[in-house]
Order: sequence, then C-alpha cells, then structure tokens
Amino acid sequence: MTAVDGLSLRVEPGEVVAFLGPNGAGKTTTLDMLLGLARPTAGSVRIFGQEPADAVALGRVAAVLQTGGLLKDMTVAETVQMTANVYPNPRPVSEVLERAGIADIAGRRVGKCSGGQQQRLRFAMALLPDPDLMVLDEPTTGMDVEGRRDFWTAIRRDARAGRTVLFATHYLEEADAYADRIVLIRQGRVVADGTTAQVKNLASGRLVRATLPGADQVALAGLPGVDSVEVRGDTVLVQAGDSDVVARYLLTQTPARDVEITARNLEDVFLALTTDARTAEPAAVATNHLEGSIR
Repeated sequence: MTAVDGLSLRVEPGEVVAFLGPNGAGKTTTLDMLLGLARPTAGSVRIFGQEPADAVALGRVAAVLQTGGLLKDMTVAETVQMTANVYPNPRPVSEVLERAGIADIAGRRVGKCSGGQQQRLRFAMALLPDPDLMVLDEPTTGMDVEGRRDFWTAIRRDARAGRTVLFATHYLEEADAYADRIVLIRQGRVVADGTTAQVKNLASGRLVRATLPGADQVALAGLPGVDSVEVRGDTVLVQAGDSDVVARYLLTQTPARDVEITARNLEDVFLALTTDARTAEPAAVATNHLEGSIR
C-alpha cells in the first residue's frame, strides 16, 4: 500500500511549518523518513545536503515525538544527562531544563511526571545538540493551555534565531497561530501549501451569523450563492459564496440583529480538503517519489 505518494517538500531555514492531515494521511511516515527511521522505496530525502540519519547523528536534526524514549525510574535530570552523553558538544543540562520549563522538577522521577511534563522533557532532550532543524510530532499533547502557550513562545523565539521547525499537530488553532506556512496532505499527497491566509482562501465563501428568531430556512437557502443554512435556537448560520447578498437580505427583509460576517477558518479548509476518501495508515510504506530538502 502507498503511504506517501509523490510528496515533494522543501523547507527554508527559520521557517515554522505546520504539517497537517487527517489520520492515515502519511504524516508520521513522512516524519519518520525525515528522521531516518524509515526509507522511501523511491525518491530521496536530504537534510542540509545529507542523509537524514547522518544529519541526526551530527545533532543538526532533533525531534520531539509523542511516545517512547523515557525510562520511568530515572529522574528528569538524569534522563537529560544520559542523553547529553551521546553528543560531543551538548548544551548544559541546566540550560535545557530551564529552557524547557522543567528545572523545578529536575529531581522528579519520570514515572511521576504528567504527560505534559514528559513532553517538556522530550523537548529538553531535543535541545541538547542545539539542532538546526526541530521535528515535532504532536508536541503539546498532554500540556495544559498555559504550557502550550509557553512552549510555542519558546519555539517562535528559536525560529527568529534561525532554527527551522516542522511540526505535525491535531490542534489546528496551533497551526493557525504559530506557523509561517501550512502544508496539508491527504492520502500521501500535498493538497495545499502556503501561508495561513493563502490556505484559508482555498475554502471559498464566508459564514454569516445573525440573531433571528423563527428564521425562514427555506428562504435563506434559496438566496444566490448559499451553500448551507443552520439554525441554533434564535441564531442562524449561513455559509455562502456571496455573503453580501445574505447580509443585505437579513438587514432589509427580516428583523435580524447582531449580523456578523467571518471568513472560513483553518478547520473549514481542513475539512473541505481532507474529508474525501480517507484511508487507514498502511502497515507497509511505499512511495512513488519523496523529495525532501531542508537547506
């Protein structure tokens, strides 16, 4: 079965790129190939002009993954120190613990850490080689709202200093808020690639929301360019290609109030471009072509 099909991706230094797609789209398979954990059956992957495994071994690439890699009986500081021994010139343990926001739990055993704290520990470990590229797979899983905000503040600060970040997430609001660029894939192929604004524009139309008791759904649905009409109590929501027509009708032909017009959000685009023909993540990896170049 084909997991990644002709995917070509180039990421420039200092970019923060959100890599999005539904379950089974090929995100994890692609990240595994970028990290040298899997090899494409055709095509190539180059990281800073090197094979992925070589770039990882040299510390130019580091990753924060969802699971694995932690020994529950070791303390947080011991875990980071053990990882630091792998690299020839690691950043100081105290520095990365502080940077990841877990200096205050350095003496805590990993098994006693929450899911969010363990993710921060993985982040600290990934910071040790001071990598040029950070690959993040669902990095804020288990973190609370404040922890997620602090994490992304740190990531954006690193990006401004020149570090490249490629991340996969199911939190679309994170991609919307923090990514410079969004790459959206479905069935192993890129279906959208651009800035957040550019990708949002792929979902045409706007949402018109108004307070209108007893809304006439039939009349609204019959307006030119209306895609759908939904009534929630006294609130009516109209998806339309021409929001001006809907707003004009509501304001002149009905007693509607509190009329709002908003562009479609990233979730709308995600659903519009990825809901057709979803497939399960295949066990076998096959690719027609994978070209990944991170310079």
